[in-house]
Amino acid sequence: MCTLFLCYIILIFVLVLNCTVKWNAALWGETSESSDYGFWLPTHAIDGLLTTWAHTKLETDPWWRVDLRKVYRVNKVTITNRNDLAYRINGAVIRIGNFLDVYSNTICGVISTLAASATATFSCGGMVGRYVVIHLPGDDKFLTLAEVGVYGYLAGNSLLYNTFQY
Repeated sequence: MCTLFLCYIILIFVLVLNCTVKWNAALWGETSESSDYGFWLPTHAIDGLLTTWAHTKLETDPWWRVDLRKVYRVNKVTITNRNDLAYRINGAVIRIGNFLDVYSNTICGVISTLAASATATFSCGGMVGRYVVIHLPGDDKFLTLAEVGVYGYLAGNSLLYNTFQY
């Protein structure tokens, strides 16, 4: 009887350690952007629809940000491009950290090019931060994002939760 119970506990432990966390932490965050172009609001980048997107006005160094409301260890960020004018996202920089200032956070990745309606995944290796910022350096730029995903775990979670995969 004891052996069966021990096997059951080991099975549960193995299942928990191999559990896959697939939620998008950005969905519970608060979004903002450097400017709003018409009704293309920053929340459109986390609404689950590929036919709407966050869109800034034409400006210097436009940015989009999500406040995750808590500090996370971010394993990956996914970005889905809009379905036309795909080149507008080229050169965008993904940053993660605890600062509201765009340039004070650490770089996770750079979008060199991304086809229309394509999704790119950037591995961030457990970078710690409350804010995920996407900014596009340069003059006379529009920043448009169809969807943004942020995947990881709360930085203060126990060792058990820190072993989860994404």
